[in-house]
Amino acid sequence: MSRARLSLGERLNDGEEAIRRAIENKTDNLRVAMPGTIVDFDADVQTATVQPLLKERVGGQWLTLPLLLDVPCFFPRAGGYCLTFPVKAGDECIVLFNDMCIDSWWQSGGIQAQAEIRRHDLSDAMCLLGITSVPQAVTDYSTDSMMLRNEAKSAYVEITDSGVMNIRNNIGDINVDTTQSVNVTAAQNINAEATSITATAQSVSVQASTVSIQAAQTISISANATLAISSSAPLTIASGTSVTVSGPTESSTWN
Repeated sequence: MSRARLSLGERLNDGEEAIRRAIENKTDNLRVAMPGTIVDFDADVQTATVQPLLKERVGGQWLTLPLLLDVPCFFPRAGGYCLTFPVKAGDECIVLFNDMCIDSWWQSGGIQAQAEIRRHDLSDAMCLLGITSVPQAVTDYSTDSMMLRNEAKSAYVEITDSGVMNIRNNIGDINVDTTQSVNVTAAQNINAEATSITATAQSVSVQASTVSIQAAQTISISANATLAISSSAPLTIASGTSVTVSGPTESSTWN
């Protein structure tokens, strides 16, 4: 029959040693924080199933901790605004363990009595997204600007140290949709360059001290109602081939 292993302090009935072992036994079951990975995400209530990524040594063996269920996820939110992003299986995170049982608060919000009396338990986890291991670190990280971007950096909004704002999208359209006005004001030039520019509206008004429209090929201006072009200063319409102005009753072409 094997004998229990006792430290020298315990063999001598050392009270301090007994207290130390009692504290160790208690703290072994207290959790503070650890890395995890997302297994599943519920977008309706913003909770995740998380797999802890650090093993626990029990009885001389390294054991994988169980899945953490219904873990609330952190998204920046305040004052009626929030920043959301898709959460996918495999995303790494940091899991924090609350001082007390959060079940009642999570289900109902507000000030609540604890459903159970427990401290730093695996059941009371919260998830902070964005903290990763070295293999999952963000590539091509910008050190001189603030960026809202995808990981591939093929689409982003950027503000640089010099004050320049850049919007780039190499994978799709950029859409602006509003039930009110869209206003663009610049102290200097507004430049637009594209294969084709189309403006569709009930009314289009361009006001400036000088208006210049130039094209290497055809310029076409048409209206289903009244078309008025007027200027109190120079008005330039230039084309490498022809300029066509048309309305519901007549049209004119200049070569």
